[in-house]
Amino acid sequence: MPLTQVSIRKGSKTEAQKKTLLNEIYEAMRETFDVPADDRFMTITEHAQEDFVFGRHYMNIARSDDLILILLTVSDTRTVERKQALFKRIATGLVRELGVRPEDIFINLVETKLENWSFGNGIAQYADKVPAVA
Repeated sequence: MPLTQVSIRKGSKTEAQKKTLLNEIYEAMRETFDVPADDRFMTITEHAQEDFVFGRHYMNIARSDDLILILLTVSDTRTVERKQALFKRIATGLVRELGVRPEDIFINLVETKLENWSFGNGIAQYADKVPAVA
């Protein structure tokens, strides 16, 4: 059920590289977060240089114009260890498949309750999986 939003600088990636970028994130989620097949909802947004602002040295990490911002919205059902495994797997895959520097991979994971998802038809498909509160 992840919703993936990727932001990059305009013109920094080819169409093939963008496809690979999304594929690597998806495969990382499948491997570490047990995301089901076809549970794939992903976008890439490209930004002009003047609209793509970031701390080049925040937390003593040297970032370049090749920075990739990855925002993952997921259900709040995973352990810290699984989150760490996801971050590592995404970085490893992007370094291996695209030659991206690990310093240029910024990931933010936003967690939401199960009942906050509707995958279509105006229905909260996971609402019945939420434990009843007495």
